[in-house]
Amino acid sequence: MDRLIDLIPLSYTDSVVLIGAVILGVAAGVLGAFAVLRRRSLVGDALSHATLPGVCVAFIAIGAKDAATLGIGAAVAGLIAAVLILMIERTGRIRPDAAIGVVLTSFFSLGIVLLTFLGNFNNANQAGLDTYLFGQAAGLLESDLIVMGSLCAVSLGLVTLAFRPLKSALFDLSFSGSIGLPTRLLELAMTGMLVIAIVIGVRTVGAILMVAMLIVPTITARQLTDRLSVLLVIAGVVGAVVGSIGSLIATNGGLPTGPVIVLVGFFVALAAVLFSPRRGVAWKAGKVLRDRRRIATEGVLIDLETALHAGAPPTADELVLASGRSISTVKRSLRDLERTGALERDGERVYLSESGAAAVHALLARRDLWSAWLEHGWQLEIPDAREPDPRDLRHTLGDELTDRLIAYAERDRDER
Repeated sequence: MDRLIDLIPLSYTDSVVLIGAVILGVAAGVLGAFAVLRRRSLVGDALSHATLPGVCVAFIAIGAKDAATLGIGAAVAGLIAAVLILMIERTGRIRPDAAIGVVLTSFFSLGIVLLTFLGNFNNANQAGLDTYLFGQAAGLLESDLIVMGSLCAVSLGLVTLAFRPLKSALFDLSFSGSIGLPTRLLELAMTGMLVIAIVIGVRTVGAILMVAMLIVPTITARQLTDRLSVLLVIAGVVGAVVGSIGSLIATNGGLPTGPVIVLVGFFVALAAVLFSPRRGVAWKAGKVLRDRRRIATEGVLIDLETALHAGAPPTADELVLASGRSISTVKRSLRDLERTGALERDGERVYLSESGAAAVHALLARRDLWSAWLEHGWQLEIPDAREPDPRDLRHTLGDELTDRLIAYAERDRDER
């Protein structure tokens, strides 16, 4: 650990904080994913708050602020809280969110009472216990990093070894039980890993803010992938990046490390939700706008082809009157078509180029095929579930089914 600290071009304290934040980010990102994907994020909140009375009881037992002992106390309290939540849920009389709320408030209240009780004794040794509420990364020592790193490595190793049963229990607990997997043990294991992540991070960001570090990396990673194995890797990387950036900003600005790390994580998650490919809100909004513009351009292309069949090449104003579209839509669509080489101009009059004529014929054929699908698709008796694509129905159905669809449409036309 000394060599790693020496490699970082920062002061000793800042280097320790940076390494601790990275370890926290990796552990919280990977282990927190199992809670978030099970829609049990608030369990992490309850368990992080439940660590406070465990820290106080451990201090009362030994009378000193030994980090390892306090960590054990936090872990034991977290596990007791987890078992209580599961027991209350399985009674069937109390909703899961109510069970989480009861345990969270009860344990956290007990922790506050114990902190106040210890403070009334004016024992100098108890000074600093309240940092477990909001964290105090600057108080990390090299020995703490060794413990945090060891816990992180062991938990990641367990996730790697038990990945398949954990994945099965995560997405379908009933199926896992039907194939003989110990579902209760797996549930307890996922909860136990959550406790480990909390114990690793509670010194850095505190019991109140720890839940953010469990949620943010998974939210970010979920916007980028659908595969669990890839998601866990991305969540670990995101957690490490958020932790390192937050710790550097905090140390350089003289700010509290935990809240800064959480704020950085919030902005990273927000950016992912807004701008991630295919899923981001802004990306989807842009796709809607692009689709609307494409549809308008295709409509103007067909209007132009219809006008050309009716007479001389029209002007933009004449095309507006003929189509009933707004002048801005028509002019924008004509510019788009001209950029693609689909039309040519003769003064103010516009007409189709060879590529434009081919494009409009393909567009009309595609529309006719889609109309045939809407009218005769039920006759195909497709053996599987398919989502038809209006822009490329032949690719969706395949040549054989498409030819049968065209035959149905032609036969119907002939009968009429």
